[in-house]
Amino acid sequence: MQQGHEITAIPDLLAVLEIKNAIVTLDAMGCQKAIAAKILEKEADYLIALKGNQGKMHRAVQEFCAQTCFERQASTHPILDGFDDHHGRLVRRRVFVCPDAVALEPLQDWPGLANVLAVETIRSVTGSQKINPEIRYFLSSISAPPELLAKAIRQHWHIENSLHWVLDVSFSEDHCQIRDRNAAQNFSLLRKIAINLVRRHQTSKASVKGRRKMAAWNDKYMQQILTGIFHA
Repeated sequence: MQQGHEITAIPDLLAVLEIKNAIVTLDAMGCQKAIAAKILEKEADYLIALKGNQGKMHRAVQEFCAQTCFERQASTHPILDGFDDHHGRLVRRRVFVCPDAVALEPLQDWPGLANVLAVETIRSVTGSQKINPEIRYFLSSISAPPELLAKAIRQHWHIENSLHWVLDVSFSEDHCQIRDRNAAQNFSLLRKIAINLVRRHQTSKASVKGRRKMAAWNDKYMQQILTGIFHA
């Protein structure tokens, strides 16, 4: 997604949802001022991922957090430092809250911004020497105590981890060799659509992976998956 490209699906969805007093978490696709303003207009708060597609903002936050959170003797300490060993992976996550980053020049006109968060994730697969470190950034309108921000991040992780595990087991997404950025995003979206379609058959005892294979082998079952009308 190019910077400045308008996303219409998210505002349209927000317009019909009752989200008052809720916290809306969004990936980088939703990192737009109009979307943040719409969430505030609906009397809710946001927690939105900030990635490289927002060039100046991302660079400013990255440099600020590198100095205040990740250097030796850094002044900012994590509000959350936890481990997760589910699904054969050991993951350490540290969450830093940086309210002073709100004053950064590229963030000056961001609607309702109260906090910037840096989330460090270090993943290792059980029995493997491979370690994958990653630092992600979030913009949030939440000015409440850090505990609430930590809870929102944990809930965001739970949804993200559950989906990632299903995508890996059902579609072997971690072994996908697609490297082109647009193609990778398109295939990721198609996999998520497929999972949502397959999950509609709630009376089936087969796994998501099993139902996906059944749909590939049986055109009638594929039609049921696509229409959401299942027969005994």
